[in-house]
Amino acid sequence: MSQKVKILRDKFKKYNIDGYIVSKNDDYFTEYSKINRLKIISNFSGSAGLGVILKKKNYLFTDGRYTIQGQIEAGKDFKIVNFEKLHNCSLFKNLKLGIDPRLLTYQQIDKYFLKYNKIKFIKKNLIDQIQKKIVKDSSPFFSLKKNIVGESSKSKINKIANHLKKNKSDFIFITAPENVAWILNIRGNDGPNSPIPNCRLIISKTKKIILISKIKKCRKLFKEKIIKSHQFIDIKELPKKIFDLKGKNFIIDKNSCSIYYEDLIKSKFKIKSREDPTYFLKSIKNKTEIHNMKKAHIIDGVAVTKFLYWIKNINDKKITEIDAQNKLEKFRRMHKDFLYPSFDTIAGSGKNGAIVHYRANKKNCKIISNKDIFLCDSGGQYKYGTTDVTRTICFSKPSQNIRNIFTYVLKGHIAVATTNLKRDNIGRKIDARARKFLKKNNLDYAHGTGHGVGFFLNVHEGPQSISKINKIKIKEGMILSNEPGYYKKDKFGIRIENLVYVKKTNGSIFFENLTYAPIEKELINFKLLTKLERNYIFRYHLNVYSNISPFLNSDEKKWLASFI
Repeated sequence: MSQKVKILRDKFKKYNIDGYIVSKNDDYFTEYSKINRLKIISNFSGSAGLGVILKKKNYLFTDGRYTIQGQIEAGKDFKIVNFEKLHNCSLFKNLKLGIDPRLLTYQQIDKYFLKYNKIKFIKKNLIDQIQKKIVKDSSPFFSLKKNIVGESSKSKINKIANHLKKNKSDFIFITAPENVAWILNIRGNDGPNSPIPNCRLIISKTKKIILISKIKKCRKLFKEKIIKSHQFIDIKELPKKIFDLKGKNFIIDKNSCSIYYEDLIKSKFKIKSREDPTYFLKSIKNKTEIHNMKKAHIIDGVAVTKFLYWIKNINDKKITEIDAQNKLEKFRRMHKDFLYPSFDTIAGSGKNGAIVHYRANKKNCKIISNKDIFLCDSGGQYKYGTTDVTRTICFSKPSQNIRNIFTYVLKGHIAVATTNLKRDNIGRKIDARARKFLKKNNLDYAHGTGHGVGFFLNVHEGPQSISKINKIKIKEGMILSNEPGYYKKDKFGIRIENLVYVKKTNGSIFFENLTYAPIEKELINFKLLTKLERNYIFRYHLNVYSNISPFLNSDEKKWLASFI
């Protein structure tokens, strides 16, 4: 048992609790935050997880992407359990569980814990009492011009105000920073991989706004007249401001409004609805956003293709997974509009590729073997777009079995890309198309096929996704990933990922690729492809060549031409 778990358990008596729930998220509920209390207590570094520390047992709940990673990082002290089993969890009963009310929502505790257990709110976070991470919180927010975002904040506020009127509500409390960022056309530096501005926003049905943050972060916005000083309050002043507001009811967001803030609002107002309409509005990218995302993907495609050419042609040198990810970032940094990775690069050789969200570090890093296949999942944040791409490559002749499995994954990838969106127009139906060829061969993967993507925001954004449970209708302007895969524990991992957007032409809607990078032809068993699938691969590589070859040197260009 780790020393930190022991110290935490020693606090149970003082607070009269039987266990403590540790959230992965910070109090803004962002996926990638600079504070990760779950990692402090469990050593688990994945982007989705929840810990439950009891007097004698510890549980780490996560999803299929992180099962192997959870066992490696936390398995010594924690039992790893799939999130699905957390629903009305009966693994532990009749306990009093302590929580930090700023880090969980009522929806979460209702769904996961209250059927069999009791909850006690503890204001002082117990993990912070063991190890508090000091985060520099002074980076100023900045605004984006209309030629980047395509729609004014005034127009977006009007849409929110109309939603309030329609729902006969006086106010909405926007608690997700990415939603505030979208509404006000601002960004910040509060996330390690996303331009998140840590702030919240109140909008009234009369279109009045109150931005809630720290004043030092907002001075630039005052200067640029993005917001006026009377439209701002410091986060410490929020409780008082809530009581000063005149009205009857509020809309809050069930996904990101914490118990602490919901209780604060409920003390004076009636909660009318728990749905923030911004999620859906933000998911529909306008023409300017799509244009800028295309621009970012051409730049990104050049970097990824240069990297693929480089790594395929240095077989005589011993390079590590960390060498590879650093080289890929170096290629991205060659362009002036690249800012930073949109998530930590996943560069897994051989058995490490089977860890879906593997992170190479000095302890676990492998030298990339010519005999192994290599999976690389990476992305970039550019000044006008967010990218995410995965390629699986080989350095020597792969086995027939690996080629066949790669081809089943590719067939699923093509099936998603060529979906008739008038017929299969929800994520659940599209997900079934992606798995069809693997399942025919008794194979599958334990993650969704695709996630929504933000515009110069989070690389993972809903409400749309391609998964077994998603029922959101796919609409024109949405951006999603297309990433089926297959993972054999301790052997290899395969994933092929492009970003796609929903395009409308002559009344029909379909997916159009945003990603420009070649797909490893040496891993394809062309005998398993239909004529339509072979034509798709030809057209895809022709499109890649047409868009990025002007930015490649002669050797890279010649190599890329061989894919056509």
